[in-house]
Amino acid sequence: MTGELAPAAGPGGGTPAAAAPGLSPAATAALGDALTASVQAGDVPGVVALVVGPNGVLFEGAAGELNVAEGTPMPVNAIFNIASMTKPVTSVAVMMLLEQGLLLLDDPVSEFLPEFAALRVLTGFDAAGAAQSAPAQTVMTVRHLLSHSSGIGYAFANSTVGRLQQQNPGQAEWQLPLLNEPGARWNYGASTRVLGLIVEQLSGQPLATFFQERIFAPLGMTDTSYAVPADEQDRVPTLHTRAASGALQESAQNNVPAVPSPPFTGDGGLYSTAQDYGRFMRMFLNGGQLDGVRILSEQSVALMGQNQLGELFVELQEAAIPQLTRPFPLGAGKDKFGLGFQLTGEPPVAGQRSTGSMAWAGLFNTEFWIDPARQIAATHLVQVLPFYDEGALRALSSFETAVYRELTAP
Repeated sequence: MTGELAPAAGPGGGTPAAAAPGLSPAATAALGDALTASVQAGDVPGVVALVVGPNGVLFEGAAGELNVAEGTPMPVNAIFNIASMTKPVTSVAVMMLLEQGLLLLDDPVSEFLPEFAALRVLTGFDAAGAAQSAPAQTVMTVRHLLSHSSGIGYAFANSTVGRLQQQNPGQAEWQLPLLNEPGARWNYGASTRVLGLIVEQLSGQPLATFFQERIFAPLGMTDTSYAVPADEQDRVPTLHTRAASGALQESAQNNVPAVPSPPFTGDGGLYSTAQDYGRFMRMFLNGGQLDGVRILSEQSVALMGQNQLGELFVELQEAAIPQLTRPFPLGAGKDKFGLGFQLTGEPPVAGQRSTGSMAWAGLFNTEFWIDPARQIAATHLVQVLPFYDEGALRALSSFETAVYRELTAP
């Protein structure tokens, strides 16, 4: 197996750590103004954002409303449905098991989940429209799952997956024929859900318990869970959707569970705050530890930030279900993917995150990035559909540009 736990050159990737960053009082005011401007422009109804360095919080702020109908201001400790920002947490869990010697990145998935021993790959559809498939020629590995090169897709981002689900009622996305041979292409999909099953299988614990005992409690992430206690649900923002007119309208609020209840999925389902996710990101900036508690080795952190796709690139995903998503992600065609993170490619966007930054997002337009070269990380949280809504993207870009403009460290 190549590249596993290779020596690290610096926290989070191959670049030496920069000087500790800082933001002046004027700079923090400017970041707050950027959030307010996004709300005033109608891009988002409410937002919480946080910037951290290795040693603590550099900025936290909120703008707009938690509940527009009731006129409730957005608090900085609002609890968001972070959806696919669950995926990096699951990826960390997998790396913890790797460090325990319970798996290797190039282990076959079927070694842990026997149902993956006879995978099939879609070859097309016959004249009647029925799906045709053939036995997979490549063994699917844990590395394929972590890098989204497994061939597993999502119906909301790939119409072929939706078509396969219609022909295979009751089957989850990861139980369908693969879109391609493992390792042949990058497709965003339910790979991390499969990783969650592996974590449960090897640890003997439900994901919720593993996360709480091994990640959340050690890192002091007190508001992160698969549920929000009933007496804290007034901190959950209302969800908004973008109408055809371009205006935001409140959507029917999803039922927020008050008690964590299985099944727990590795690819989504967590609720969290900017402060909690900031602690998770700071662990990466500190090479796998925070406040004297080590979660991962420096070597594991470095490996997670290294390209796992070889010559492949992240590919643009389609808006197969337009009410849920626009085409995504930014950086398609030039970015790579590590072990659980999209990696900013060359050249970076002027005035924004550095090459090699580690990032991902959640369906409701919760976003984060970790920039080892500049030694900062940030999260920008809203609750708006569809994913990659133009207003939410403008708000994110405005905030990110302001962050890098205001940084005082070189």
